[in-house]
Amino acid sequence: MGGAPEVTIIIPNYNGKQLLENCIATLEKQTFRDFEVLVVDNGSTDKSAELTSDTLALRVIALQENTGFCGAVNVGIRETRTPYVILLNNDTEAEADFVEKLLAGIRSSERIFSAGAMMIDYRDRTRIDNAGDYYTALGWAVARGKGKPVSAYGKARRVFSCCGGAAIYRTKLLREIGEFDEKHFAYLEDVDMGYRARILGYENWYIPQAKVYHVGSATTGTRYNEKKVFLAARNSMYLIYKNMPLLQMLLNLPLILFGIFTKLLFFVKKGFAGEYLHGIGEGIRTCRKCRKVRFLWRNLGHYAHIQFSLWGNIFRILFSV
Repeated sequence: MGGAPEVTIIIPNYNGKQLLENCIATLEKQTFRDFEVLVVDNGSTDKSAELTSDTLALRVIALQENTGFCGAVNVGIRETRTPYVILLNNDTEAEADFVEKLLAGIRSSERIFSAGAMMIDYRDRTRIDNAGDYYTALGWAVARGKGKPVSAYGKARRVFSCCGGAAIYRTKLLREIGEFDEKHFAYLEDVDMGYRARILGYENWYIPQAKVYHVGSATTGTRYNEKKVFLAARNSMYLIYKNMPLLQMLLNLPLILFGIFTKLLFFVKKGFAGEYLHGIGEGIRTCRKCRKVRFLWRNLGHYAHIQFSLWGNIFRILFSV
């Protein structure tokens, strides 16, 4: 590898030593070699920070406390000097051409801010875990294709945002758009990042040729738990307030309220209604402290395009497009 590498792969980690070792082992087999790996460890106690590799340019930054996904990846991004950054969850296995295909995807257009991999269920490798993210006027973010057959999601396409568990970004645009918002801690931070990119007119793409197998919920546990429900509910309110101008919020308010009520009924059945309502309330309080994305008239066309996506994605979810 001559000179500086082209890609930095940032892997946030918290007490996931065995998962991390497996993830690194798959990176050691990549067909594209011009990359470095930066593990940002969130104060683990399982000796994760002692990880080494005989074949990769690998560095570990050991933080003293758990700063969440956002805090960890921001530390990594600040350390990055390469044109491209790949964010990769520690609970993934990458196919051998993963880096090569992601890089080809983002290079296909200068307007692409991020390109996300096909994330496949680790336990059932015939099923999708994530094929890009939908965001809707209901205030819901939904993993496109989750649980559906892999064969149905083999076409590259523009998406609202890319899952930060396996995606590549242009470093210069990350600097322009700003860091991952650490008020999120975890959950919806990647949708927020993709949203901000779209406000500026950039695109996010799903690249199915790049594949990873994702365990899922490896750090937080089950798909639904008290902390996860609280954080997702809180961040959903913050995401709306931060990114939508006032008139757009008012336009979407009836659907947002309907979305909150529908999710409340869902979490009543799951036994997490209290956590959900607490999260909604905390999210509204958080909005008072946040800095909204500045509205600029030159971005009006981008806002209109986003709004049509918010409406259209409701139907895409209903009909599993």
